[in-house]
Amino acid sequence: MTRHSYIFMDFDGVTHPWGEVEDFRCLPHIEAVVRDYEEARIVITSDWRMLFSLSKLVGRFAEDIRPRVCGATPHVIPKNGAELHGLREREAMLWLAQHVPDVSTASWCAVDDAPGNWLTRSRLVLTDFKRGFGDEDAAHLRRTLDSFRSGTAQPPKSREPSFLRRA
Repeated sequence: MTRHSYIFMDFDGVTHPWGEVEDFRCLPHIEAVVRDYEEARIVITSDWRMLFSLSKLVGRFAEDIRPRVCGATPHVIPKNGAELHGLREREAMLWLAQHVPDVSTASWCAVDDAPGNWLTRSRLVLTDFKRGFGDEDAAHLRRTLDSFRSGTAQPPKSREPSFLRRA
């Protein structure tokens, strides 16, 4: 069985520049990387997941990539402003806990334009929100996926979230 690697993906500031027309102009560049990694799966973390159905969101992707979009993260409502820091990563870890046997050994990365969403920076492909996903981001994503494929990825340095330890 092929071990999957998961790409937790934002839209605004990634698939198109933030604040500009939402035309997904950078999505073909992301898809080109994903095509080279049969084991890669996409999980949507974008706030768009709260506005549109999963089928509408999947419809944004090229036909050959659609089957590899395997869901969207759950929406966690923070109790206070301090809980906003790292919120998307907590949502991603909840998704992983529901879909993989061992979260601690899961191969995952995030493509996002907001570093505050992710505490595990070693797994973040940080895009420039003014440009969206570009050539440097593609190279970074390829290096990350190559490290998962070869088994040389360094385990995340951040601690296992406390909500996962209670289980």
